[in-house]
Amino acid sequence: MPDSSTLVDAPQTGFSSHASTDPGEQHAVYEIMEATGNAWATAIPDVCRGRWHGIECMPDSDNVYHVVSLSFGALSEDTAFPTCDSPRAVVSPAILRLPHLRSLFFYRCLVSNPQPIPASLGRLGPNLRSLVLRDNGHVGSIPPELGNLAALRVLDLHGNRLNSLIPPSFSGLIHLQLLDLSSNQLSGAIPVLKSSSLSVLDLNRNLLHEQLPPFLSNCKSLIKIDLSRNRLFGPIPNSLSSLKSLILLDLSHNSLSGPLPCSHGSGFRSLQALILKGNSMNSATIPSDCFAGMKELNTLILSGMGLEGPVPETLGEMESMRVLHLDNNKLNGSIPDSLRRLEKLSELRLDGNHLTGRIPFGREVMRRMGKKLSVSNNSGLCMEMGMGGDEGLESMAGISYCDPETMASTGDGKSSGEGTKHFSLWLGGGKVAASSSSSSMAHATRFLRKLFLMAGMLYSLTVT
Repeated sequence: MPDSSTLVDAPQTGFSSHASTDPGEQHAVYEIMEATGNAWATAIPDVCRGRWHGIECMPDSDNVYHVVSLSFGALSEDTAFPTCDSPRAVVSPAILRLPHLRSLFFYRCLVSNPQPIPASLGRLGPNLRSLVLRDNGHVGSIPPELGNLAALRVLDLHGNRLNSLIPPSFSGLIHLQLLDLSSNQLSGAIPVLKSSSLSVLDLNRNLLHEQLPPFLSNCKSLIKIDLSRNRLFGPIPNSLSSLKSLILLDLSHNSLSGPLPCSHGSGFRSLQALILKGNSMNSATIPSDCFAGMKELNTLILSGMGLEGPVPETLGEMESMRVLHLDNNKLNGSIPDSLRRLEKLSELRLDGNHLTGRIPFGREVMRRMGKKLSVSNNSGLCMEMGMGGDEGLESMAGISYCDPETMASTGDGKSSGEGTKHFSLWLGGGKVAASSSSSSMAHATRFLRKLFLMAGMLYSLTVT
């Protein structure tokens, strides 16, 4: 196929009024449009000059227009790509007669007429830069012939019903920048990808079953890795921390084992989101210096991993932290006072652990987070009366009030969590129900006695 570098990079209307579309490409476009249910295009005498949103052309030095991009499917109300007649739409083989094609885009075009991805697309040749068949209703296997598209920068097959292995031929896509095969039923291993320019790797929601491939640390341009909701197993290689451009790493809902991928002062310097939720790492602890080098980290989700030990004080040094989930683990000890320094923190989940002592947050923090501050199901936690406000009480339902008369103090100045009053607060009706030990019940009784006494005094003053 001819190289599209012979084309002149200029607007479609920027050349002579005598310029026209290549006749062979004109008829190929007619066939492609008819195959998608858009026969109206045959009434257009020159598809490049009378173009629509969804076709792009470029002229050559002889004022002949060539089709370089075709797009189908309504992305939104504001995007007027030609829609497809789903019950009858097919991908026409006439696409092979567009030798200068750089981009081919189909979105939700074949959902009512499921069909495999045509293997013939692998013969589109050296000009194709982007192939997007997103939510398109494709079934069956990924054709290994797609690995012949050596110039491909973008390959997006998200949201189909593909159920094959990922072809090993994809290792030949050495210029790939984005690979999105998410939300399919792909199985087996992740093939070796050799593109040094790969920046986005999204394979989430598949059935991939293997250990994390070591080649990932060689893809130095990676910004996003999403391998969540697969069946990956084995350790998380610490070599991933060498990816200096990585912003998002999502390995959640797999069967990966410890240790946690830590920076220990180096690596992961650009990482903003680390999501490992749902990987069972029973007995693993969070090293105190694990996140020391992750100064840009703003989202850390380690829910439901069986983690043990204390919540590290060093988490309070993560100045960019906005979302922190450590819920449903086996963490013990107290909530570090250092977390109060996280001024940007808007969501904190510590529920479902074995934490004890007082909750170290005041009125301002509770107001900011509201219901996004979750500390329930920690039987040893308590909240000081003066530290909270009505703004945060709903998120504190089921948490004890610290009893200042019986709170024990440990050698490090932290409360032991003993002697607490358990209150369930119904803010709407102003009802306070007490359920606690006999010591707490006695305090509650004294509190109610004083309350009635004050009410009587106020009543007598009003009458007089």
